[in-house]
Amino acid sequence: MSYQAPVKDMLFNMQHLAGLEEIAKLPGFEEASLETAQSVLEECAKFNEEVLAPLNHPADVAPSAWADKKVTTSKGFKEAYQKFTEGGWQGLQHPVAFGGSGLPKTIGAACGEMANSANVSFALCPMLTDGAIEALLTAGSDALKATYLAKLVSGQWTGTMNLTEPQAGSDLSLVRSRAEPKPDGTYRIFGTKIFITYGEHDMAENIVHLVLARVQGAPEGVKGISLFVVPKFLVQADGSPGERNDVYCVSIEHKLGIKASPTAVLQLGDNGGAVGYLVGEENRGLEYMFIMMNAARYAVGVQGIAVAERAYQKAVAYARERVQSRPVDGSVAGPASIIHHPDVRRMLMTMRALTQGTRALALTAAAAYDAAHHHPDAEVRRQNQTFYEFAVPLVKGYSTEISLEVTSLGVQVHGGMGFIEETGAAQYYRDARILTIYEGTTAIQANDLVGRKTARDGGQTARALAAQIEKTEAQLRASGSAAAKSTALHLGQARKAFLDAVDFVAANAKSNPNAAYAGSVPYLMLTGNLFAGWQLARALLVAEAELKAGRQTEFMQAKIATAHFYAEHILTRAPAVRDAIVQGAGSVMALDMQAF
Repeated sequence: MSYQAPVKDMLFNMQHLAGLEEIAKLPGFEEASLETAQSVLEECAKFNEEVLAPLNHPADVAPSAWADKKVTTSKGFKEAYQKFTEGGWQGLQHPVAFGGSGLPKTIGAACGEMANSANVSFALCPMLTDGAIEALLTAGSDALKATYLAKLVSGQWTGTMNLTEPQAGSDLSLVRSRAEPKPDGTYRIFGTKIFITYGEHDMAENIVHLVLARVQGAPEGVKGISLFVVPKFLVQADGSPGERNDVYCVSIEHKLGIKASPTAVLQLGDNGGAVGYLVGEENRGLEYMFIMMNAARYAVGVQGIAVAERAYQKAVAYARERVQSRPVDGSVAGPASIIHHPDVRRMLMTMRALTQGTRALALTAAAAYDAAHHHPDAEVRRQNQTFYEFAVPLVKGYSTEISLEVTSLGVQVHGGMGFIEETGAAQYYRDARILTIYEGTTAIQANDLVGRKTARDGGQTARALAAQIEKTEAQLRASGSAAAKSTALHLGQARKAFLDAVDFVAANAKSNPNAAYAGSVPYLMLTGNLFAGWQLARALLVAEAELKAGRQTEFMQAKIATAHFYAEHILTRAPAVRDAIVQGAGSVMALDMQAF
């Protein structure tokens, strides 16, 4: 089936959960009304449904190709990218001063989800460019900003993030690429970078690589890493691409999924050294790169939601069409479409609830980001920054993990046909598999949640957020409906499980780190489950109020049913996960290493 962007659900989340009307009151966002959001989302949906989505499956069959140090992208990608830039989509949430539209992240995130649902391989290119823009806006000199930002914001040039090396995966202290300073203030960069998304392609006239490397004499470890801009083509005085820089793609990877996205091995400096320009100060590169990484981590979480949505839509369409077996309740005399069967309904509801819950969490987090950066009150900025930072590992970790569950269920709904590549269900499963790995594995997100976001303040932030959830429980109980009371019950049980886990993590992170970190991923999954369920519980309250007012009856009834299902079938996982965290740490490390 063709992709249909869930614009109505996105707008519901923006209006009722993310508080877009309040965001539109912030300095710089005065034009970001609900009407503006609807207009932008509808236009974005049209582009993604008509231009990007039709390229998704053909590009999986005939992916990008490498020859003679050059990459040719899949058929139609170059033309689609031209339309993407002409539509101004790259600059949607970037500053007007550099040619962007200056819209809030809340709107940009929804548009990002559409692009990734339509064609995740294509969408990876602008996603990395977004990160490069953020890094240069924060740490770039005026000269670097003047040279690169307008071209990146327009999409005329694209950006990459060059961290990983053959010996240095997630442990960037092992980075060995070197940078030699020159009298003119530039550097010559030497080294090999791997897993570089869109490190080489034919869609834009220049590629701006942001590269981690060590200046000669720098300290060992992460304290000695610097960040450099290394363009594919050196920029001439008039701003146009000039001489070819000494950075070349020597191969691309052959992958399980996202096949049309060229993942490059880049060689820098084989012909005298790639010209690089220092970003910020020497030896602060990792600090600057984290700006890109955090932007990318949030964006990868949105990718998880996006691929889950696409898999859900395909599974629903198939379940409506596929006739197989008589319903157990006898409602149809003979064989019926499989959507009649209870277990198929359970799978579809799980897919729907997980996707909508993580979408609501991501858009709520995006709104916090907008307030953290634009609200005039310093305390409000601080509170929103705290929530956003706590939410990023959840958006990245939980959303990508559930994308595996959702896309796997999508294959299961299709039965044997799901295992056949021609049906397309398997592609979403394969594409989703990388999402829990790149931009920091789920364990890395979980370690961040345990160490920086929970243990560092003794669990204070986590407990404060749990207190907000408890207020939602009271509102649900006051509602009095059966769905609200059931949701309140399970939300409360999940919150208490979360608090037990918080206490365990805070008590053990320093004194018994193996115990705390043995349950780090389960802790992330419990927390993500709770926070997504919390947003759906808030949505249930809104939907009940809307129903009483007689508005959007069918949509609001579906909202209530989805939230109710999430509470009874997904939030109920939390107590068992709590037990594994609190009681099961010892068994994780019990087996001697030699016994494996």
